[in-house]
Amino acid sequence: MIRVHNLHKSFGAKRVLSGVSFEIRSGETLAVIGKSGTGKSVLLKLIVGLLEPDEGWVEIEGKRVDEMNSRELFEMRRNIGYVFQGAALFDSMTVLENLTLSLYEHGERDHQYLEGEAQKRLTDVGLLGGIHELSADDYAAAWELISEKKPAELSGGMRKRVGVARALVGDPKYVFYDEPTTGLDPVTSEQIDMLVCDLAEKLDVTSVVITHDIFSVWKVADRVIMLNNGLIQFDGAPENLRSSDDEVVREFIERYNGTPIS
Repeated sequence: MIRVHNLHKSFGAKRVLSGVSFEIRSGETLAVIGKSGTGKSVLLKLIVGLLEPDEGWVEIEGKRVDEMNSRELFEMRRNIGYVFQGAALFDSMTVLENLTLSLYEHGERDHQYLEGEAQKRLTDVGLLGGIHELSADDYAAAWELISEKKPAELSGGMRKRVGVARALVGDPKYVFYDEPTTGLDPVTSEQIDMLVCDLAEKLDVTSVVITHDIFSVWKVADRVIMLNNGLIQFDGAPENLRSSDDEVVREFIERYNGTPIS
């Protein structure tokens, strides 16, 4: 479980978070929504210790992030997979190198293990057919084709999937998705949404999805938090979000639906 307590964060005169508190329950998929600039991505970075709060704290499995030393932070992050906006793959590295970088940074040098973990995660995200679905020759050919590609050689949807695969390396307990469907066409966006749902069920991970796409919320979320003016405007089930009488919530939904909700 992750507990967020009274988080405050400002950048100069710009106040982003003004006392945010909530829990992320084990096994759930939590969507965090809100207009641009409301602190959604900042919130994720505070949770994993990439930013320090001005006030308040984050607790992961009983340990406060702000009290961890660099070694403890390093170990804590092994339990967290992070899918960045735009995938954020390293352009100079192959798919295989991108996927196994974190394991290499943690001292893993067994090439057979590294390659096996990459194959497993590419299969998880649907970029590599399972060994039982393809002949040995076809599987080997598919692996060679995808593993040696550079990010520039992949479509936008494929880069997103590789970014998700990289986040899954090492069997994290938590997976954070920062705007996973941004910049994708509607069909590919729906495929990514389904991937988030499938992985949550198949791998039993706790997922946090930062998004402004209300259609993704309906598809993936067990629970929704909406940020507004540095505070939590809404915290509840998607069906309660849809039926909310809160003027700010309804305006947000109508804006991104394009039509008023009934």
